[in-house]
Amino acid sequence: MSVSVIIPAYNEEKHIGEVLAAVKAVKDVGEVVDIIVVNDDSTDRTAEVAYSFGVKVIELPRNMGKGCAMKVGLDNTSASVVLFLDADLVGIQPHHVRALLAPVYHGAADMALGVFCSGRGVTDLAQRLTPFLTGQRAVKRWVLDMLNEDVWNTGYGIEMVLTRYARKYNLKVIEVPLYGVTHAMKEEKMGVMRGMAARVKMYWEIARQFKM
Repeated sequence: MSVSVIIPAYNEEKHIGEVLAAVKAVKDVGEVVDIIVVNDDSTDRTAEVAYSFGVKVIELPRNMGKGCAMKVGLDNTSASVVLFLDADLVGIQPHHVRALLAPVYHGAADMALGVFCSGRGVTDLAQRLTPFLTGQRAVKRWVLDMLNEDVWNTGYGIEMVLTRYARKYNLKVIEVPLYGVTHAMKEEKMGVMRGMAARVKMYWEIARQFKM
């Protein structure tokens, strides 16, 4: 069974290297056959860092949002299992990647959700309250192929879309604790004001999917 890791990225030059190092370590033992970084029109060195790891990099001509970036990655692989990872993870290790892939790869689940634990108080709490919004998600390809094209245009709301489809079709979904993993806060990456504005935009894109 083939596995592809898709990492949508926007201005993550400081963190994407850590994520790629963890994934590459798993690829080197033969479990992952395809690593795709979708650079969502970053203005920093995100693409340059990704290229340095020898992975496939797809550069979008304009900023299209997380959902669209994920779909572009999906369209560029034929793997039967897809693992989506955020590009700003901190503390991610190869064993975390294997733990996320294992239930789907071995047929124990249709979808596996990675939930932060013991990494950082604020992100741990957020994931305990809303684990279904995680960006760390292993999914069987046929599940993704069921989605209508337009649902990928939901930005950060794509996580809610995937969760809703899983519930609608009674898919087997399990949560996988990712001990010691967290992610960089938007306010840390972008500054307080820009970070807060980006956070509001993210919450709005998610909230719109709750209404549907």
